[in-house]
Amino acid sequence: MHIFMNGRDYHAAVRAQSHGVNEQVIRDHFEEYRKRGIIWLRDGGDHYGTSKRAMEIAPEYGITYRTPVFAIHKAGHYGGIVGREFRDMREYRGLIGELRRQGGHFVKIMISGIMDFDRGGLTEDSLTDGEIREMIHIAHQEGFSVMAHTNGNRAALAAIEAGLDSMEHGNFMEEETIRALAQSDTVWVPTVVTVKNLIGDGRFPDAVVKEIWEGQKRRLRLAYRLGAKMALGSDAGAYRVMHGQGLLDEYQAFSEALGEFPGWEARVLLADKKIRKLF
Repeated sequence: MHIFMNGRDYHAAVRAQSHGVNEQVIRDHFEEYRKRGIIWLRDGGDHYGTSKRAMEIAPEYGITYRTPVFAIHKAGHYGGIVGREFRDMREYRGLIGELRRQGGHFVKIMISGIMDFDRGGLTEDSLTDGEIREMIHIAHQEGFSVMAHTNGNRAALAAIEAGLDSMEHGNFMEEETIRALAQSDTVWVPTVVTVKNLIGDGRFPDAVVKEIWEGQKRRLRLAYRLGAKMALGSDAGAYRVMHGQGLLDEYQAFSEALGEFPGWEARVLLADKKIRKLF
């Protein structure tokens, strides 16, 4: 989730934080979680200081709130909306040091683009396998668990093989990669509601969105059959994914995809416990 985003209008969310942290936004979003009984949150970071302030406010709502403070992306690649950039691994290591000084709980890295809901596919190529491996290695070396914004088969496989702790999204994984996922300790947090909630919205072609959603359902079922670790996470704040309700929507999406398997909820709960232990 992203505490500064509102699920409706990204530009409005940015304006709300552009002259300093808007604490009311944080409080309004925390209240949405509290009234639904959701008391453990993992943020993806931002570059406004919003999640850092949220970390200080969360105990007032009985919420355990985990955040990297800011996500980290390579200059010239996707990620500026949620964090800070590096040009080389020396700068990357320096950002991890800054994250530590600011009280971040884990490292969030951006290693691929986002979904292209107009045409299908991704908006850009992923980072190289070598870059992905080194980023994960350095973060682990510094004592942090790693959460990665990941889309595309190659990036997902490289991250899994590098020992990634938590993979967010994971769109377009092929069978070989899902098999590697099942044999690894990586927890997959597919955030499928970021796709499913777009169906019928009219912002993007429904045919493209439905195709992506059907593909993710097939991947979820294969991952379950192979024994992969999968946890709920909504990416709340993204378009059409509302704070609080987004996690309930994600549960319903999992239920639609995995309902044929009687033990799916227990499996997801185990993966959720692993996430809480690591992060």
